[in-house]
Amino acid sequence: MIGRKTATVFGGAGFLGKYVVRKLAADGYTIRVACRRTDLANDLRQLGDVGQVVPFYAPVQNEDAVAEVVSEAAVVVNLAAILGASTAAALNAVNVEGAARVARLAAAAGVRTLVHMSAIGASSTSPSAYGRSRAAGEEAVIRHFPTATIARASVLFGPEDHFLNMLGGVARYAPLVMPVYAASTKLQPVYVADVAEAIRVVVRAFEETPPTRSNLCELGGPEILTMRAIAERVLTLTGRKKPIFAVPSGLAVLQAAVLERLPGRMLTRDQLKMLAVDNVVDESLPGFRDLGMAPVSLDMIAPSYMKRYAPGGDGIKI
Repeated sequence: MIGRKTATVFGGAGFLGKYVVRKLAADGYTIRVACRRTDLANDLRQLGDVGQVVPFYAPVQNEDAVAEVVSEAAVVVNLAAILGASTAAALNAVNVEGAARVARLAAAAGVRTLVHMSAIGASSTSPSAYGRSRAAGEEAVIRHFPTATIARASVLFGPEDHFLNMLGGVARYAPLVMPVYAASTKLQPVYVADVAEAIRVVVRAFEETPPTRSNLCELGGPEILTMRAIAERVLTLTGRKKPIFAVPSGLAVLQAAVLERLPGRMLTRDQLKMLAVDNVVDESLPGFRDLGMAPVSLDMIAPSYMKRYAPGGDGIKI
């Protein structure tokens, strides 16, 4: 391991994190997988040589742990975020204060490259608390680390996702109809491995030529689809024949008010506010094309794992 550079990946045990860790390990980095649940990162050790990939207990809320895990790192990638929280304080503790802490301590440690993962829809004027928290997190990152790269993505899909798998479960178990929330809202689903590769491309580019200013890119897949169209695609992929039921907004709010109190928080009122706004890339900003990449379509990846929700499938995520 002599001569290897160190990369610290916050949220490395998560959905996107595992793909990022795999790619950076393949590039020869020693990876510190900074996370809240180190047990969920143990399987990542096999992605490199002995001692190359190491889980660290370092939630972004913990000042001392963050300082330790960014020490002597050449690259820091922050993927840590929370989508839904019971309070605004809990949301901001990760998406805003945690993002600021990582950026501040990375700068103090002399880290050369910081990539901060955000989300399309991040805006100080977003109708959702989540969108506003992501915008505030971006601002904090740039304030503390002026040459950071901010990467925003639309909804991610892949075998372990919480998006298509959730819709597959609805297609399988919902009686009579396929309920769809915010049916006319447009999304640009993007393959998780493509987003991880984009982060890898950014890290490689800045390894050769360190940035002199902040950079912002938005990442979306090759198709723009409404929620209705995505639900129809899920029904096709799972071999289910049910009519689409566009849930009226008033009923959706009532359902979310109940569901957000249940374990798992499958749907919240804040998520409905997010779904009120299209989630597609701003074509005026850099994206996959500028990184020399062509993202793959949903139809290239989803059929292989959505078949589990077809009649006779086990319905279990892998």
